[in-house]
Amino acid sequence: MCDRQKRGRNMEHYEEFKTKVYQMTTIDLSAYKEKQMKRRIDSLVTRNKCDSYDAYVKLLTSDKKVFDEFVNFLTINVSEFYRNPDQWELLDKTFFPELISRFGNNLKIWSAACSTGDEPYSLVMALSRHLPLSNIRIMATDIDKQVLAQAKAGLYSEKSIANVPDDLKRKFFTQVGQSYQISEEVKRCVTFKEGNLLKDAYPKDCHLIVCRNVLIYFTDEAKNDIYAKFNAALAKEGLLFIGSTEQVMGYRDLGYSRRTPFFYQKAQ
Repeated sequence: MCDRQKRGRNMEHYEEFKTKVYQMTTIDLSAYKEKQMKRRIDSLVTRNKCDSYDAYVKLLTSDKKVFDEFVNFLTINVSEFYRNPDQWELLDKTFFPELISRFGNNLKIWSAACSTGDEPYSLVMALSRHLPLSNIRIMATDIDKQVLAQAKAGLYSEKSIANVPDDLKRKFFTQVGQSYQISEEVKRCVTFKEGNLLKDAYPKDCHLIVCRNVLIYFTDEAKNDIYAKFNAALAKEGLLFIGSTEQVMGYRDLGYSRRTPFFYQKAQ
């Protein structure tokens, strides 16, 4: 990197850049692990042939395509259906029956940071083994408009649906060329909307919150804040389902009991 680029991308300039990004997007880059996020952003700045953060900000404000690419790049969108199938089997065999027994047939479920829709649609299909689709309603939120548009379209690669149980795959997907289309009856069970975990209000009295493999990218302070807000959003004895790369540190202090390594229950 040339000296000019180094001067345009030092930490002082990065702090100014974070402020400008927040003003443009309400995404707080300070909540993400700094080295990792700065490295990702620097690669994007270089790819767009900008020699400073200021130059890149000007490009973001003048080119909608570049701006959309930036938001999509910032929000980590790695998702697949039934990711970690053993955990989904536990949800199916143990926790869904328990939740239905405790809260009834109209469960309030929130898929937070839902990405391209793989997770909320997985929830619908898994829950369809226990309840009619007419009883299933999933609220799904993400900060990224582009991935929400993909989620609403409901078209997926063969690889992304590889872990879906065969009977559900046959029942709820139709092959379209090399891709697979989720059925309209499953899509109708999910309401997608924009949502920022760091600043927006959370729903109340949820019976199940699913937020998996997302918070690993956040600072410990931001993680604790989000886990505390998830706890406040849960009904008493509601469940939080997290990813295989995550754990809730100090979960007792945050108001949880740990049922398994990836399922935490709001204390009574």
